[in-house]
Amino acid sequence: MNRSEINQALRAAEETLARYSWALPDWACWSVDDHRVNASQSKWLRDRQLGWDVTDFGSGAFSDRGLTLFCVRNGTRSPGERPYAEKLLFVGVDQETPFHAHKQKLEDIIVRGGGTLCLELIPDGAVLETAGTTVRIDGMPAPMFGHVHRLTAGQSITVPRGVQHRFWGENAPVFAAEVSQCNDDLTDNYFLEPLGRFSEILEDEPPYRQLWNEVG
Repeated sequence: MNRSEINQALRAAEETLARYSWALPDWACWSVDDHRVNASQSKWLRDRQLGWDVTDFGSGAFSDRGLTLFCVRNGTRSPGERPYAEKLLFVGVDQETPFHAHKQKLEDIIVRGGGTLCLELIPDGAVLETAGTTVRIDGMPAPMFGHVHRLTAGQSITVPRGVQHRFWGENAPVFAAEVSQCNDDLTDNYFLEPLGRFSEILEDEPPYRQLWNEVG
């Protein structure tokens, strides 16, 4: 990805947050110098993968296949750590997050506002054998496979561990959230295709914000 694409995605995400009066922690807009001055807190954030994240999954076509995220809170699997995570997701129209699964993470995906979030689950490529064939939308059971689940503002779906799923926006950009068990983007993403979780960045302009994996 070009750094300019990342900067544009981050500014668009901040505009969405302002539209919904959704405030982020002060460290969300820290500069490189701020991270240096606050080195201890910066390391704590980095170790928990907290902060901005923009990826095109190695596609080279961010508007078609990509995602902008902000991880608000997250723990680790160490004793005494928080066992949960919260992310904000900014999903473009027809912008696909490709099929992937998690072994460790049970997650709810919640639509906070905007367009319709389309989510598809498939039995192929499962990484665990205990998922079953039923998914819950706002607590109500529904067949997991064979169709696209369309969620509007306020609705949520629980994505079982081990099941391949993908999602994209419809009608308008989607502001969504993910509430889950601890999130580890370094080890707990199992893509159906041979994809990369993080993008190689071409520095065509200075960074607007640092991504969490660039800190330190």
